[in-house]
Amino acid sequence: MKRALSVVMVLSALVVLAGCTQETQNKLSREIQNWTGTNGILEVYAGDKLVKRFMKIDKLSTAEATGTKNVAREYRYGWGVDDQNLNGQTDAGEKKVYFELSNYSTYVFFEASN
Repeated sequence: MKRALSVVMVLSALVVLAGCTQETQNKLSREIQNWTGTNGILEVYAGDKLVKRFMKIDKLSTAEATGTKNVAREYRYGWGVDDQNLNGQTDAGEKKVYFELSNYSTYVFFEASN
């Protein structure tokens, strides 16, 4: 009986999810990812030179305009450890900081492999 109820609940959730718009599905995915956490790294480049790195980022968010629904601003933001010496490790004195990044910046955001 419990197994049948579980199957019905899972199928119901799948039907509801299939009826959602792509944006709603993306938001749900981001919420699950935010809950489970990530180990993101953001590298900022000036031409082909690495000039800034933030590590241990749990999410990179797009700012939304206030007072105007569903209008994205031209920047991303988040919290991450400022890798001041660009060695890819969290050293003594390197702290978690808030950062903002223009949509026009050259950057790469990826999940750390370790």
